[in-house]
Amino acid sequence: KRKARPRDVPMVYDVCHNIAKMEEYEVDGQVQQLCVHRKGATRAFPAGNPAIPEKYRAVGQPVLIPGDMGRYSFVLVGAQGSMEQSFGTCCHGAGRRQSRTAARKSLSSKDLLNQLAARGVTIRVHSKNLLTEEAPQAYKDAQQVVNVVHNAGLAKLVARLKPVIVVKG
Repeated sequence: KRKARPRDVPMVYDVCHNIAKMEEYEVDGQVQQLCVHRKGATRAFPAGNPAIPEKYRAVGQPVLIPGDMGRYSFVLVGAQGSMEQSFGTCCHGAGRRQSRTAARKSLSSKDLLNQLAARGVTIRVHSKNLLTEEAPQAYKDAQQVVNVVHNAGLAKLVARLKPVIVVKG
């Protein structure tokens, strides 16, 4: 069996979970320099924005909205509505429905592994005791969140990704 080395896996896209950046926006008719703090959120700049890496500038800022271990994750691109409504910002997750403690108490790791296996999902986990805190039922449905983001014009849906393998550290 050959192990993958970091150089064998090309970086597709990298995004920070929490970020604060100085950016220019129009507020009350005046262009201002603002410190935009995105916590649990990401940039969603539309195509053509000079702050987008050159590789993606023609299509727009990639927006990744991960699902949970058993449901879909999504790839979107930033849209003009984000600049007008949210300082070029979009969520980058669905959010929790249950606390980690409540999730651990609600389901055994054995039951969760069986549920995920029935969906065709392979799990690699360091500690089975911590697996249940990430159970699908502990999270809101990312599909519903993506529908809101797309319909609000903050970002446009590009792809839906089905989980096949989940690695939990």
